[in-house]
Amino acid sequence: MSIQADRWIRRMALENKMIEPFEPGMVRTVDRGAGSERVISFGTSSYGYDVRCANEFKVFTNIHSAIVDPKQFDERSFVDIVGDTCVIPPNSFALARTVEYFRIPRNVLTICLGKSTYARCGIIVNVTPLEPEWEGHVTLEFSNTTTLPARIYANEGVAQMIFLAADEECETSYRDRGGKYQGQRGVTLPRT
Repeated sequence: MSIQADRWIRRMALENKMIEPFEPGMVRTVDRGAGSERVISFGTSSYGYDVRCANEFKVFTNIHSAIVDPKQFDERSFVDIVGDTCVIPPNSFALARTVEYFRIPRNVLTICLGKSTYARCGIIVNVTPLEPEWEGHVTLEFSNTTTLPARIYANEGVAQMIFLAADEECETSYRDRGGKYQGQRGVTLPRT
């Protein structure tokens, strides 16, 4: 990138609606009526954008002894939770989505990495790359690697998006291929 990364992100977000809603700065506190409260940071960072987790969660459970199969996914494998927090059982897994809706430019590849606040608690965030011209809410995967229950906070930072801009546009974009997760809204389950 020839300009500062944070300025490039702001320009792409505002001019091209790459991230909506967009926070141009780094937010560390929010007003909760009676005063401000510290939150896990979100918004524009030095070389990326820290996304927030929405309040919709799908927590995996073994209550029906279903097999997790990406080709024949059984929706009974999880419990839906809506709330300000979500507790992931020990050695378990949950899906969520970003508050932000993304429209990735044709010359950009986006990589998502977990925030250190969660990583230091044994909570791993996994997201596959956002390919050129992909758009939608990002489905977030949280793994609780600990032997204790772990809490995730809605509307606070959970992961950082890193944008890699190329000098040229790609030959075939995600949109060109008719990608199966194009335009996803909400927490999206596996598709084949």
